[in-house]
Parts: sequence; structure tokens; C-alpha cells
Amino acid sequence: MYERKIIPNLNCGLDLIGEVLYGKWKIRLLWFINEGHKRPSELQRKIPDAARRVLNIQLKELEEHNLVTRKVFPVVPPKVEYSLTEFGKTLIPVIATLGRWADEHEDHLRHVILKQSAGYELDETH
Repeated sequence: MYERKIIPNLNCGLDLIGEVLYGKWKIRLLWFINEGHKRPSELQRKIPDAARRVLNIQLKELEEHNLVTRKVFPVVPPKVEYSLTEFGKTLIPVIATLGRWADEHEDHLRHVILKQSAGYELDETH
């Protein structure tokens, strides 16, 4: 398992939120769990570009940060469900606000992201 070698800088709220939500899929995982997709297989279907291993790591980190809980049912095969903690639920309005901001600036964001992606493709060919 990965062990952090550098102590995180936690001087302000932005440092704290970055530490908790850093990870490509964490915001989506929180959103989809809130929307009722609780099983790992359901989450994998909602985020097909993510490797199952990466989702599991990020779910474990969300659990360690007390944003989600993991319940294992004593059945064969094992059944696992995730749910938001009360603390995790406090992030949903923030995530919704970020989503609205992105919707309002969709054209601009899409343009700069695609421009950046095209730049990477050009760099890789030289």
C-alpha cells in the first residue's frame, strides 16, 4: 500500500479540501453514491473509464476521510454497499454548485480542455 512520505500542508481550507477530494473520480463517486448507486459494480458502470482498482482505492480514501461508509453483508458472494455519512452529505451542495458553474462555462471549459489535449497530442508526435 502507498505510504505518504511528505507531510501534507494543511494551512487553510483549500489545502484541506484538496487533501480530501484529490483524486480523479472522488467527486463523481460521492455524487453517484448520493444518487443511489451504492454497489461497486453500479459505480463502475457509472464511471466506465475508471479502473476498478482505482475506484476501490478512492472509495477507501473517502471512507478514511469519513465521507462514506462501507457496509458488507454476510452473504455469498459478498455484497458491499457504500453510503454517504452525514459529514459526506455536507459536500453534496458544494459539488452541485461546482457542477452548475461548469454547466454555465461549458463552452469555454470544453474549448480550453480540448485545446490542451490537442497540445499534448502534438507534443507526443515530436
